[in-house]
Amino acid sequence: MKKQVILVTGASSGMGKDFALDLIKQGHIVYGAARRIDKMEDIQKAGGHALAMDITKESEVEAVVKAIIEEQGRIDVLVNNAGYAVYGAVETVSIEDARRQFEVNIFGLASITQKVLPYMREAKKGKIVNISSVGGKVYTPLGAWYHATKHALEGWSDCLRLELAPFNIDVVLIEPGVILTEFGDVMLDPMIARAKGTAYESMTNTVAKATKQVYFEGQGSPASVITRLVNKAIASQKPKTRYAGGRMAKPMILIRRYFSDRFFDRIIMSQVK
Repeated sequence: MKKQVILVTGASSGMGKDFALDLIKQGHIVYGAARRIDKMEDIQKAGGHALAMDITKESEVEAVVKAIIEEQGRIDVLVNNAGYAVYGAVETVSIEDARRQFEVNIFGLASITQKVLPYMREAKKGKIVNISSVGGKVYTPLGAWYHATKHALEGWSDCLRLELAPFNIDVVLIEPGVILTEFGDVMLDPMIARAKGTAYESMTNTVAKATKQVYFEGQGSPASVITRLVNKAIASQKPKTRYAGGRMAKPMILIRRYFSDRFFDRIIMSQVK
């Protein structure tokens, strides 16, 4: 496969770091971008590039795209991986925290995509790989804001795919299930703190217990499962519009597709009793 210039956001840990290191091994020119540049030394040692970027800051997003274009003259693939999860009851999550969730998971992702697209259109080719989640198809209690961003990303990506088809630019959604990353660490403590002394404390403690069992007792899939899907999408001449993988991804999507809301509600709530 021809060496491609690839930008991976959220490359300082978890799936993003795994994508970046694996794509470097395959001989691609890889740029990792994230706030914590000190966490990307291994990407640089492996032969990749590390750029500091807070995806919610327009000036930093512009600077990253400009730096890559100046060095390489093109960006062939953008992997939109940066994201995190705000969990808590709708009543207890502040609107400020909810806005931050959308700023990172949707508006930041949209901003960097807008800045890369003119170069892909000019080249008449390119790939946008958006890391969604099975959470873009299903829902869980206390995850309203996170699921809202991922449901939005699914629809946003579908529209973008139609708009970019005339320019030979592919838009691909990756829908991971339960993957062993920092996801659980980031969401748990703030979720528990928000619920303290509220009507949602009992439900929150139950969800926290179930989350710990999954993320801290090794019940999820390794990030490499999703890396294989990203590789498949990048290598394909005609990629699928969606790839799902990782623990529980495909079964949950099937249940959601073929059964009623009430049936799905019962399944989900049975897991947090």
